[in-house]
Amino acid sequence: MLTLENVDSFYGRSHVLQDFSMAVPERGILAVLGRNGVGKTTVLRTIMGLTDGARGTIRLNDRDLVDTPTHARARAGIAYVPQGREIFPDFTIRENILMGCYARADGVQRIPELVPELFPYLRDNLDRPGGVLSGGQQQQLAIARALAAAPRILLLDEPCEGIQPSIVEEIEKVILRINKELGIAVVLVEQNVAFARRACDRFVIVEKGRVTVSGTPDQLTDELIHRHLSV
Repeated sequence: MLTLENVDSFYGRSHVLQDFSMAVPERGILAVLGRNGVGKTTVLRTIMGLTDGARGTIRLNDRDLVDTPTHARARAGIAYVPQGREIFPDFTIRENILMGCYARADGVQRIPELVPELFPYLRDNLDRPGGVLSGGQQQQLAIARALAAAPRILLLDEPCEGIQPSIVEEIEKVILRINKELGIAVVLVEQNVAFARRACDRFVIVEKGRVTVSGTPDQLTDELIHRHLSV
């Protein structure tokens, strides 16, 4: 569905991703794993066209996106939930969610039907400003906003980082429901290896801007984790 082939990506003169290749399974979940600072976030930003430059091939179905602007990638069906959520604190929950609709190709402006079921707190507080929400609630809001874009692929950058444990399990369940019930493919940058093992169809491990290991979750052994992910 989405493939990166021999991609190089840059911030200024800094060459972050080098000859980077990976493939996202159709309607599946790809976990992107690695220690801090190896380029995992840059993978997602490169897919969205948010680095200073990239070369190689970024293909969504039969369309090469490497020279396509960010807004056109969003219109093509890619939604991004970054670290830090980046919600609009002075906008209401309702307004934040509807902001995602501007990326829809069909121009429809509505809260997705599954959002009230997935996020009861958001449903019951649509007129509250986003800035008063807890970190976990803001993460829920960021995911709801992404769903409002009606994406085919959802990019999630450490969605459970810095969130209270009581909400982490809820967000993990939401990610799985989004994938299984809506058929949305997910690229999941995640430090929680246990969740990655449970959730993913395939994984890649990144070191120094390159894919060093890839495979299926049964191949994500304790030995691999110790060698490539332990601090």
